[in-house]
Amino acid sequence: MRFRLIFLIFFTFSCSTDLITYNQKEIYSAKGFAYIFNDQDFNNKIIKGKLNKDMMQISHQNLKTGTLIQITNPRNKESMVLKNLKRIKYPDFYKVLITKPVAEKLDLNLDLPILEITEIKKNKSFVAKKAKIFQEEKKIPSKAPVASVQISNISKNKIKNNKKKTNQIYILIGSFYSMQTAKFLKERIIKDVPNLDSDKLKVKKINDKETHVISGPYSSVNLLKNDYIKIKSFGFEELDIFTNE
Repeated sequence: MRFRLIFLIFFTFSCSTDLITYNQKEIYSAKGFAYIFNDQDFNNKIIKGKLNKDMMQISHQNLKTGTLIQITNPRNKESMVLKNLKRIKYPDFYKVLITKPVAEKLDLNLDLPILEITEIKKNKSFVAKKAKIFQEEKKIPSKAPVASVQISNISKNKIKNNKKKTNQIYILIGSFYSMQTAKFLKERIIKDVPNLDSDKLKVKKINDKETHVISGPYSSVNLLKNDYIKIKSFGFEELDIFTNE
């Protein structure tokens, strides 16, 4: 998972409307909403390119064309691997652009199309067919625009939710080794991000070596989207989204 370490309390952050190519040594992975392609949004120039809506196709705007990407529905663990067909610009809030046949194959909830995506390196052994399931270690992002942050990057246990719950959505802002660092980040966000509901920001200790900073719950994708954009503008490259914390 990509993250940005900033070693000065005062930092600079710039953004661009151009596509950015990830050149990371680590495998790229993220969890969040899929943008389901439709011709109307293409015609309205919300999406800056076109997919074949009748075929299983995907586009990630920052990974190189031809990159193999595993996409997984975290609710039912259905998974498949597809090539990044082309780099199409879409709203930054979304993690990947997919066609409806992909969503149907994974049995995504079209009203809440949350999925996990993981880059697959070509020099790693795998079997890539139309609908092969890949079981890889899940990674939680570690990133924070704060001073001298010590971040844990340890393996994570899978979260099991057997009971049905009302859909509540959360933003995972960061995963840290230190409770003190997590609290410091929360205070910085409250101070420096205007019009953000501070009551939604929480620090949660997962175990002795891991503490999360999260925002939520949100019952509406639009409410989450507003806060996601505000928090991301604080300096984060990636923010993950999950349901029913």
